[in-house]
Amino acid sequence: MLHTVKGVEYLNGYKLKLMFDDGKAKVVDFETRLQNAKNMFLPLKDVAYFKKVKSDGTTLIWPNGLDLCPDALYEKGKDLDD
Repeated sequence: MLHTVKGVEYLNGYKLKLMFDDGKAKVVDFETRLQNAKNMFLPLKDVAYFKKVKSDGTTLIWPNGLDLCPDALYEKGKDLDD
């Protein structure tokens, strides 16, 4: 199933709460992914920059043009009731 990110909320550290088109809300923690960040992920190590995340109605985007696969975010995310 194809998913889309309808909303995003910064929580703390490198955690984001994502709202998906099926009504589910999931928390995604990027801390491990950013430990060895390179290329377009490198600016996200700065929490102030990380917080500039937005949803374009389909997925997450940052000012440097980085966007992520919404289906991968859905799979990686932890349900809020877990």
